[in-house]
Amino acid sequence: MNQGVLGIYSYVDLVIDAVHKLKRAGYGDLKVFSPAPNHEIEEAIDLPESPIRFFTLFGGLFGATCGFAFTILTSLAYPIAVSAKPIVSIPPYIVIVFELTILFGALFTFMGLIINSLLRNRAPVTLYDERFTDDKFGIMVVCPRDNIDKVEEILNSTGAEEIKFDKA
Repeated sequence: MNQGVLGIYSYVDLVIDAVHKLKRAGYGDLKVFSPAPNHEIEEAIDLPESPIRFFTLFGGLFGATCGFAFTILTSLAYPIAVSAKPIVSIPPYIVIVFELTILFGALFTFMGLIINSLLRNRAPVTLYDERFTDDKFGIMVVCPRDNIDKVEEILNSTGAEEIKFDKA
């Protein structure tokens, strides 16, 4: 059974040191709370790239394919012969292809955001501290109950001001 441990810090340098120490100790399930975005923390956590970009790519390709199919099949179903021009002429179709590429790319991106937000692990609500929106930083580690003492020791050695435990 896993339990959450939350360390509260005042300085970003201590948080970064704690993240590095916890990662070296083998604790990869970390959540860091910060009052403002911080690139150093993001680099220390080393999160994987978001899979949402693949939803966008697939949506854009699907939209372009639909745009070409829609315009070409419509031209072939209702041919209008004008002078010696071909029935299927690509340049006028580019506007519709572009619009459908943007539309489907945006829709698939939104769908990817919804799917990924529903599948994400959520931090236990009991471990959130409202001081994280003002001036404090926090590191939440989810670990087996057997390792709580080891995590607490790491958090204390890196300068945690306060340590809270999940009540579950």
